[in-house]
Amino acid sequence: MSVGTKLKQDTENSVESERNEMSLPEGWQTVSLKDLAKVEWGNTNVTKKSYSVKGFTAFSASGPDGFLPTSEWKGDAIILSAIGARCGKCFFAEGQWTAIKNTIVIQGHSAELNHRFLFHYLNDEQRWEISGSGQPFITMATANKTLIPFPPLAEQRRIVSKLELLLGKVSSSQQRLARVPGLLKRFRQSVLAAACSGKLTADWRDENDVGPNELTTEIEIPVDFPPLPESWGWSTLESLCTNVVDCPHSTPKWTDKGKLCIRTTNFRPGILDLSEVRYVSAETFNERIERLRPVPGDIVYSREGGILGIACQIPPGIELCLGQRMMLLRVGKGYTATLLMHWLSSPVITRRVQELTGGSAAPHLNVRDIKAFPTPVPPLAEQQEIVRRVEKLFGFADQIEAGLKRAQTHVDRLTQSLLAKAFQGKLVPTEAELARLEGQDYEPASVLLERIKHAPGTTESGQKKASPRNKRSTKS
Repeated sequence: MSVGTKLKQDTENSVESERNEMSLPEGWQTVSLKDLAKVEWGNTNVTKKSYSVKGFTAFSASGPDGFLPTSEWKGDAIILSAIGARCGKCFFAEGQWTAIKNTIVIQGHSAELNHRFLFHYLNDEQRWEISGSGQPFITMATANKTLIPFPPLAEQRRIVSKLELLLGKVSSSQQRLARVPGLLKRFRQSVLAAACSGKLTADWRDENDVGPNELTTEIEIPVDFPPLPESWGWSTLESLCTNVVDCPHSTPKWTDKGKLCIRTTNFRPGILDLSEVRYVSAETFNERIERLRPVPGDIVYSREGGILGIACQIPPGIELCLGQRMMLLRVGKGYTATLLMHWLSSPVITRRVQELTGGSAAPHLNVRDIKAFPTPVPPLAEQQEIVRRVEKLFGFADQIEAGLKRAQTHVDRLTQSLLAKAFQGKLVPTEAELARLEGQDYEPASVLLERIKHAPGTTESGQKKASPRNKRSTKS
């Protein structure tokens, strides 16, 4: 036996083994993709550089993302992203269109093939054997030998109809859930705006007669800052702090273990996220705390780069030093550090930061501008009530957020569950089941496959004869 013959026999045995492993409902059949459809490369001579303003839809490995003045294919088909970041993703084509470089076109040998059924089955990266470590790709041989669980035609249509109805509901749910984070963000901003203008504790002041805070000073207030209650006043951020310290202006020398050193990527509004941390040596740590050793309760504030204007507090039991692009604020007596953190995260200061940084490509805040931030000064007792109410309302928002994540996980799993049921014959009644109930015969998939195999324009091996355009593309 020649090497070529043995390789062909081994491949056929492997495919037959995979067919047998698929447990299919009665009337279904396992078939390789090449037996159902013509599988060919997109036009390798055309790239995105050839796109025009209008014309026929062009499919790249990213999907339908442009137009070409002429079309090279027509009819329903599946476009497989065969090379690149979206490798394994499928797109549905209809009408007149062209597929370009880095795509594989899958078009049925017969009009009786339900392309929507085939699309839903193939549009799953887990189904494809993807090669390459740096640049993922799918070979033509892999595409051709991909196995399909193939039901009778009437059952395909019922599966597609039911599946698309349910997937549409899943998509609608996902879209509604996707709007919730924006609503929660606006809610938190509204809470902070009310807290820092006195509206949140208006009822508290009606029941508690408390005099002004002695920390208030006469300063110039921007016109867009909110009016304050009579018992409140203004001061500068610097006046309310015992220390306002900028970070060392050097990149830390990182180590695999040692002392914790925070980066601005750890900053979340109101939360110092230490799920991913970096370390420095004891020597570097001591150098970076020379100006001021951070302690729990201190506020860290990002003043430069993409994560700009985020304030959070150092949690209890944490020893750390500062990385780059941040400041350390230590609040003095008579003012609540958590309230200052909320003020720095409020819409008023957010707008102020945007005004000070403008449209700079590398935005940063000057230390003197931060020190001069006008800061509202409520009576100390009211400060504590403000913090209590803010944390209670934020706690409600956190609960909703946690519930949202669980709901999103559940909805995301629904898609895979529906697809699994669809291609196991469990989403709708099978043709065999309906035939038994009605006492009638039915057409199994094997009969449909024979018709597809002998469809006009299909060769003995099941491959569709190449058109002149297809011959040119193949040659290219």
